[in-house]
Amino acid sequence: MHYWSPSLDVDYEFEKLVNRMHPPRVTVDHITDKKSTLIKVDSANKRGSLLEVVQVLTDLDLLIKRAYISSDGGWFMDAFHVTDQYGNKLSEDNVADRIQQSLGPRGCSFRSLRDRDYDTDEYDIVSDSSSGHKPLVTVENCVEKGYTVVNLRCADRPKLLFDTVCTLTDMQYVVFHATIIAEGPEALQEFYIRHTDGCPISSEAERQRVIHCLEAAIKRRVSKGLRLELCGEDRVGLLSDVTRIFRENGLSVTRAEVTTRGSTAVNAFYVTDASGNQVKSETIEAVRNAIGETVLKVNEDEMSMCSKSSRQQQTGGFSLGNLFRNRSERFLYNLGLIRSYSEVA
Repeated sequence: MHYWSPSLDVDYEFEKLVNRMHPPRVTVDHITDKKSTLIKVDSANKRGSLLEVVQVLTDLDLLIKRAYISSDGGWFMDAFHVTDQYGNKLSEDNVADRIQQSLGPRGCSFRSLRDRDYDTDEYDIVSDSSSGHKPLVTVENCVEKGYTVVNLRCADRPKLLFDTVCTLTDMQYVVFHATIIAEGPEALQEFYIRHTDGCPISSEAERQRVIHCLEAAIKRRVSKGLRLELCGEDRVGLLSDVTRIFRENGLSVTRAEVTTRGSTAVNAFYVTDASGNQVKSETIEAVRNAIGETVLKVNEDEMSMCSKSSRQQQTGGFSLGNLFRNRSERFLYNLGLIRSYSEVA
């Protein structure tokens, strides 16, 4: 429950005044980074600025691969390296305008962002023990700088940065500096924070509370399986056809997000093999060929993980049989009975 007070209206009007005097400046750079689009945001610093920026990028369905954040003083400066859901650079030319409008005087206030998107039920908190990745959260004080340093290391997923930033903001902490790296299956996040009163974390109980809340934020919305996104013209029987193709190829759907935008179906499926293990790359290719490669898409990073897993399964990993075979081939090469050991190794 949220209570109204006159100070809330005063703060909100002050924020609008600051936005008018110092409007946010957003630049989009497609050249600097070969693999991602660089988005820079400069604006007057106010509480909730970082959360609002991350919220906008999340609403645009962008994946944040790297980010460098600084808001120490009266100015707020962020640099985000982003891609679309499939790991490609952005193709839209109006992304800067959309971000600027969202952060400007006509955009949503910090309170409405938090109330609308962060309040979730407990059916949304899912343990990530099935994913094989246990989140690691450390909280230590940097005495010489007067900050508390928070480090997170966990499996990456969509909206992860939003959930962690929203948690820190909701717990009345301010992020002064941060570095985010999520260029593979794992995400690394480092935050330099202080409480809104300007002090770092001062007790062991408070430190443990931050760790516990961030671990819960990491586990939020975790889904097991490879994410496949279906985007195409909606029609009767489309969903049943897709799930039938999944079954015929031995895939099990662990979670589905089904939406329709006008005449277009935008559905996301999280799939595993019949035993609950990671799907082989050749299986995904077979499914995409059956449904349509332009209709069913998969993130490049996740696909590369499937390929790596498939190669390991095909080679059988390390075994005594492989060891003896390699030794015998090396012995035959030394006797001159085969041409090159490297050709068979």
